[in-house]
Amino acid sequence: MLLNHLVDVFNDAFEHEHDFSHRPFILKENRVNGLFGPIRIGSVFSAIRQSAKPTRIIGHAAQIEVAANTNNYVDEDEIASLLANRETYHSNLESIITFDRLSRTVHVLNYLALLSVDQLLFLEVDPRHILGIKKDHGVYFQDFIAKIGLETKNVVVVLTVYSQYARHYQELLAGLENYRRQGYQIALKFDNLPNDKALADLIAQLSPQYIFVSARVLEQLPDAIIENTLSKLMTSFGLAKSQTILQHIDDKKTDFLARHSGFDYVEGSYYRVIPLDYSRKPENPVVSHV
Repeated sequence: MLLNHLVDVFNDAFEHEHDFSHRPFILKENRVNGLFGPIRIGSVFSAIRQSAKPTRIIGHAAQIEVAANTNNYVDEDEIASLLANRETYHSNLESIITFDRLSRTVHVLNYLALLSVDQLLFLEVDPRHILGIKKDHGVYFQDFIAKIGLETKNVVVVLTVYSQYARHYQELLAGLENYRRQGYQIALKFDNLPNDKALADLIAQLSPQYIFVSARVLEQLPDAIIENTLSKLMTSFGLAKSQTILQHIDDKKTDFLARHSGFDYVEGSYYRVIPLDYSRKPENPVVSHV
């Protein structure tokens, strides 16, 4: 199916299933953007590379590119609806689940247009989305990616585990297992180094296929303890049989650290830029790692 036809299919679906009063996906110069209230969502893809041979790419991590929606047109009927039912309208506009689904759909459509679909696509899911869906996680999105010709085994669902979600780890674990049953691969990211027992237990129970660690977190540690800290982390990751990815590598020193510490894969600006067609970026884009 051609990309413009797919955009029409997803516009129809979002209008029908999410009560959108407009068609949220727009296609211009072979790039898809999603409209969500006052913002316009695009995609930035960052290559995940083999640590020992960075020229070998196994997949891409999708990030949100956000710009102002300068065509945020609201018709008279929509204004009337807003005034008649402010609470419902606000709830729909701010829906985490809707935003999460819309942004991931944008990424998948752009992935189809710009990259090789036989590689892995790493897609982040908001923890609130997982907690907000009671069962059958991934079924809704599975229908979307099937229309595009992707298989769930080539999609890696990435969850950033924030410390404030510690009381909800079991619910998050159950949701991720639901994704896994649908055929998705699973990755965990952390807002800090995973060094407490609750996080270690989560990793052990889930045994994610991939674990992300940010080089920016390591930069906050004294040089004297970085290697020892990484050694302990890599041991626990190895027990979970997870493959490791060091992100945000910006210089040669951190690249050396990744290879010396035994990370399987790397990602960051230190490596050459992927030649994608981003000649027409939105004005004043702000990249958000969501």
